Amino acid sequence: MTDDHWEPVTFDSCEHVRGPFYHGTKAELSIGDLLSPGFVSNYDEDRVLHHIYFSSLLEPAIWGAELAVAFAGSGEPGSIYIVEPTGAFEDDPNLTNKRFPGNPTKSYRTRHPLRVIDVVKEWQGHAQEDIRKMLDSLQELKRRGLAIIED
Repeated sequence: MTDDHWEPVTFDSCEHVRGPFYHGTKAELSIGDLLSPGFVSNYDEDRVLHHIYFSSLLEPAIWGAELAVAFAGSGEPGSIYIVEPTGAFEDDPNLTNKRFPGNPTKSYRTRHPLRVIDVVKEWQGHAQEDIRKMLDSLQELKRRGLAIIED
């Protein structure tokens, strides 16, 4: 796969995608813990998710951790874990070809648990102003009825 030719990752064609994989969250977890779908979204308290989301790039996980704690109103930095999928996964349709052509964020989702295999202890977060801008943007999408999550 080259930068100018994107091939979708589907549940039936994910075996070629290699980690490490990252998941950012407000949750405090331990190595060996499983992250499973079926819980309330970090970003929408009225939505129970059928998938769990992860990325092979650290940047989306950083945003995931920062936004999760921001929506929770926590002053904590959040946590980023190195995870391994326990089953098949696919491109995250909420980003792939919707906001970005192809999958440049290397973001995926699965219906199976993710196993925590390590903790990312040191990572550089975004400036508070950038987090506020992202939150404002997400709130504006929600206000306009455009915060649609395919789950």
